Amino acid sequence: TANMSFSVAQRSGVASSGTKACRAQSAVAHPLVPARTAGALKATAAAAAASRSAEPSGAKRAAGIACKAVAAPSTTKMNASAYDIKTLTSWLFKLEKAGTISNELAVVISSTALACKQIASLVNRSGISNLTGVAGLQNIQGEDQKKLDVVSNDVFKNCLAGCGRTGVLASEEEDFPVAVDIADAYSGNYIVVFDPLDGSSNIDAGISVGSIFGIYEPDEECPMDSHDDAEKLVEQCVVNVCQPGKDLAGAGYCLYSSSTILVLSVGTGVYGFTLDPAIGEFVLTHDNVKIPETGKIYSFNEGNMALWDQPTQDYINSLKQPEKWGGKPYSARYIGSLVGDFHRTLLYGGIYGYPGDSKNENGKLRLLYECAPMSYLAEQAGGAGSTGKMRVLDVMPDAVHQRVPLFVGSKKEVEYLESFTKK
Repeated sequence: TANMSFSVAQRSGVASSGTKACRAQSAVAHPLVPARTAGALKATAAAAAASRSAEPSGAKRAAGIACKAVAAPSTTKMNASAYDIKTLTSWLFKLEKAGTISNELAVVISSTALACKQIASLVNRSGISNLTGVAGLQNIQGEDQKKLDVVSNDVFKNCLAGCGRTGVLASEEEDFPVAVDIADAYSGNYIVVFDPLDGSSNIDAGISVGSIFGIYEPDEECPMDSHDDAEKLVEQCVVNVCQPGKDLAGAGYCLYSSSTILVLSVGTGVYGFTLDPAIGEFVLTHDNVKIPETGKIYSFNEGNMALWDQPTQDYINSLKQPEKWGGKPYSARYIGSLVGDFHRTLLYGGIYGYPGDSKNENGKLRLLYECAPMSYLAEQAGGAGSTGKMRVLDVMPDAVHQRVPLFVGSKKEVEYLESFTKK
């Protein structure tokens, strides 16, 4: 106790007789203090008390607090935003907490993101992992399948089937929708349609490619309950999958380029997440993306222009007239990868188009897993998606691999195109 009183007095800077009295009292109370010393200290204490009574009241208060414990200094709060990052996981949790999405939908999106991470790694290492070139197979559309097409399709199916929240999967690489029925595993109800690797013809040249996906809730009028009848099961799968884009619960794409970017929407705007290889997480980098209302960039494969109908040709020719656009015509940009071209259009504005022609009346893009998800994202960002005649999201599919013309991008640019095609 004596030692404590010394240190407290020193820290407080109070060197008063009150402190000496405190030490004296402590020493007297100790049983090992000799009697003579105790008597001397008692005298000192008495003198200190007399001196204290003569001191002003302020001094008394100072002496009085000399023996009290020193209060701990207030702690400074750490700047929480210094290392704060918003990941896809925390973003989904926030939406789930707010009741915007269900836990099941969050799991489906997380599983899709996992598939995208795996495919990003495969794309980056394709040249040294013997994953370039064709696989020697064709999909139902008669297109040669690249090795990465087949592998990416398996990755998507494994991740989505294993999450326990999906009931039906429909892929560009599958002839028919696949019912999720894994022994000893929980099967959910969500329907996921996807193009596992769009633009795969560019893989060997190292050009941007991507994955596209759309998520639907099950059709209540057609429950997935006839698992014993194979034909009935396929029929139910097709009915569940063939829903208009306006019924999408969520959609997105993942761009594999100089960086891996996952862009998605669950009906509350469009958000972009960039994969950070250091931590293996998608980090929010594009918050609430809004596509510009106009943009002087068009993305069409003009090599097919002679095969297009006259209204579409007239539209393209009008974009090239300098006098119509203040002396500067539109710029043409075409990668040949829907994800790459759409991503640029989403950020910079403009229009992407793949019209029908004399060889392919409805174009080459599939409604369910290409046109509908991209049009959904465009509308969520303030843009539009059209077949040239009607809104893409209003088209009711009559087949899993149905094709439709697609014009998507800035709202005013799509409206300008429709002023030609709707005549």
